Amino acid sequence: MIQNQENTPAVETTALTRLYKGKAAVNHLDLKVKKGAVYGFIGRNGAGKSTTLKMLCGLVKPSEGEIRVFGKEGNDPVIARRIGCLIESAGFYPNMTARQNMLMKAKCMGLTDEKSVDNLLEQTGLAGIGKKKTKHFSMGMKQRLAIAMALLGNPDLLILDEPINGLDPEGVREIRRLILRLNEEGKTFLISSHILGELGKISTHYGIIKDGSLVEQLSREDLAEKCSDYFRLEVDDVNRTLALIGEHAGQAEAKVQDSHVIQLYGLNDGAELNRILVENGVRIYSSGFHHMDLEEYFLAQMDGKKTEKKEASGNV
Repeated sequence: MIQNQENTPAVETTALTRLYKGKAAVNHLDLKVKKGAVYGFIGRNGAGKSTTLKMLCGLVKPSEGEIRVFGKEGNDPVIARRIGCLIESAGFYPNMTARQNMLMKAKCMGLTDEKSVDNLLEQTGLAGIGKKKTKHFSMGMKQRLAIAMALLGNPDLLILDEPINGLDPEGVREIRRLILRLNEEGKTFLISSHILGELGKISTHYGIIKDGSLVEQLSREDLAEKCSDYFRLEVDDVNRTLALIGEHAGQAEAKVQDSHVIQLYGLNDGAELNRILVENGVRIYSSGFHHMDLEEYFLAQMDGKKTEKKEASGNV
């Protein structure tokens, strides 16, 4: 009998590792996805996202480590039926329609309810395409069909690799609405995407992977707290500017971005600081308040930049 304890994660990995020719594509990954979450899995191409998702879906065998899904071992056949997957490009029979492809997969899964197939085609915007064969589908249509096929069997966990790849803006919005609706109904999602702005609209939790290792896991609330407002200064003399900040705006926290740019946190009056700097001979190229968005934060983490705020001082 499947355990359904409230605190049991939907997905949990321990030291999950995959080696290729002795090199770790995924390196001791400790991933935790809460039940009911929309977990955005983020990383550059080659960071290990797809390899991780393939291991979770049983398509690639781990070299080391453990996978547990809903508290059970990931290779449990009962658990496997609770997972719907879209990894890279789904395989279709090119001379069959979307409905025929769906029915074929449904039969392979032991499913007999054709109404569920029609409902999924309706939900993913493919109900009205008639007898058009999949070899004539656009990339967006193929992506919608792949998502519909992942939803066959009413899985509790959806693992989707780049689910909005190739979709036009309207298609992206439709898939977003579908994911949010299914999530409200209790389904858990683990989604990788390079479209960070779209992930930010749907994700409740995030994981950032770099070079096969997990950099950070955080909730939407944690991320919002870290993406704080700051005053951005671009000046000719960073050392002189930091000294003046320490003297006249000591309550602010400064972070030096490069040889000309400073970010100030906790500053209330940017105009007054600009006046002081100009009066003391500092040339200001640009200044203004700025809010770090999700993409900026993720890129900073993946680039390995420090996000800690530094106290203002006279030294760079």
